[in-house]
Amino acid sequence: MANASGPAIDGVIPADFLHAASGIHYRVYEENGKVWMSYQREAHPRATDAKPEPATAVPFNRLSGHLEFLYFIGSGKRGRTYLFKQEGYWFESPINWYAKKGVWDMTPNHLVDREMPLTLPVDPGCLHCHATRAASSLPDGRNHYADTPFAFGGIACEACHGNGSGHVASQGKLPMLRLDALEPVRRDSVCLNCHLEGQTAVDRQGRRPEDFKPGDNLFDFAQFFVYRGVTGSGGRATSQWEALLASECKKKSGERMTCTTCHDPHGGPSEEDRAAFYRQRCLSCHGRTGSDGTSFAATHHPENLDCTVCHMARAASSDIAHEQVTDHLIRKHITPRLDTTPAGRELEAVGPTPRDREFGLAYAQMAERGDQEAGRRAIKLLTRDEEEEKGASKDPELHSQLGFLEQVSGHTDKAAAEYEQALQANPFDSVALGDLALIKAKQHQYAEAEQLWKAAFDHDPVQTGAGLNLAIVACETGNRAEALRTLDRLLVFAPDNGQAHNLAMEIRSGKVSCSPR
Repeated sequence: MANASGPAIDGVIPADFLHAASGIHYRVYEENGKVWMSYQREAHPRATDAKPEPATAVPFNRLSGHLEFLYFIGSGKRGRTYLFKQEGYWFESPINWYAKKGVWDMTPNHLVDREMPLTLPVDPGCLHCHATRAASSLPDGRNHYADTPFAFGGIACEACHGNGSGHVASQGKLPMLRLDALEPVRRDSVCLNCHLEGQTAVDRQGRRPEDFKPGDNLFDFAQFFVYRGVTGSGGRATSQWEALLASECKKKSGERMTCTTCHDPHGGPSEEDRAAFYRQRCLSCHGRTGSDGTSFAATHHPENLDCTVCHMARAASSDIAHEQVTDHLIRKHITPRLDTTPAGRELEAVGPTPRDREFGLAYAQMAERGDQEAGRRAIKLLTRDEEEEKGASKDPELHSQLGFLEQVSGHTDKAAAEYEQALQANPFDSVALGDLALIKAKQHQYAEAEQLWKAAFDHDPVQTGAGLNLAIVACETGNRAEALRTLDRLLVFAPDNGQAHNLAMEIRSGKVSCSPR
């Protein structure tokens, strides 16, 4: 954990590979004490998955550039990515190092992208598990920071034991936080703060992940959900806790069993000692001696010290490419089918019973992934919470999600009203700004739409759709210079955005004339 992040120069893994789907040649290299990523592609015809398009098709744009990596994230044991900055906004590299297979590839969820994903925001919710003292982002953008996004690389002592200034000032006489002295939920929260993700998670109203401190109850900050009826990890890389909760080991041990029962956060065994190390953890509970005087350890597969082979399945991760996960549902026998498939997509909470708000926002996240039934459930829950809770008017996330759900359901007026309430509570809500602008544009209220898109794109350049729409409106109203200025800024952050590149080229060549209609 101490090596989970740091200056890029301390963790250089050179890269030189061609990504076939996009035709981009990536390199990562050190030069003059700095770490750089270069990207280059010659123009060539676009192709579909089925067949190449004809030569008359719009080609991939020629692409060439480089940027400086400032920090790395990931110890390199499983993988590593890098962080870079543009105008105070921080982004994750479009390429990752995958240690288990020893390969460079695109970042997860972008393995087959045909355009380079260069606007992957780095927010505090990501950083607080990889670095110490993650900074809070500025109000206008979740990846916009006043300075560096974290104070120290790696997971330092204070990430688990609290602020150590008193401990240092007293020359060690004043102890730091003792985790074993905490009530179980607060003890476990220290690990779960990074090792519980669930199928989906929702921040409590007014809470931020980076505000969690050792000794806090994690469930006061966030609510976690999994699909009802699924057992085991479901292939997710950070699913250990909810899987463990379903195992007989945890059920019978109760609060005595926690993460540190098996894992030492201060260091792990070598690869050669790994099997024996964890076998001893199992035998701390299962090492009984029988009535005949024979120990369990002597009779239970002494030829194979690795208990996980039979009792903890290892499967390919569904959310991290080129990686495997150990299923923490400890089973008497591993069955060929590792996870049961739920009859529906109903969610259940991990931890305390949630409010309608948390359940509704969780279902809304599922709706964003295309689950229409989840969307209907979300509207019902969020509307009920909105009516019952007086503080709902100060809850921008609730109103923003309700706006999205009403919009995709075709209820434009309701959606607009929700977005407007979201913006009253948070004028920088880029989703509400962009989607409300689309509604205004369809209602031919172009001046209002332009104002909303400008607010979204000026404060959050990740919103490339808002930037493109803003450029189109500027061109169609005769403001050629403003259209090009907007497109040029968009291409600083997303140089491989085909629509922006082509529109800028057509405006400059005169093929598209920016004149009022």
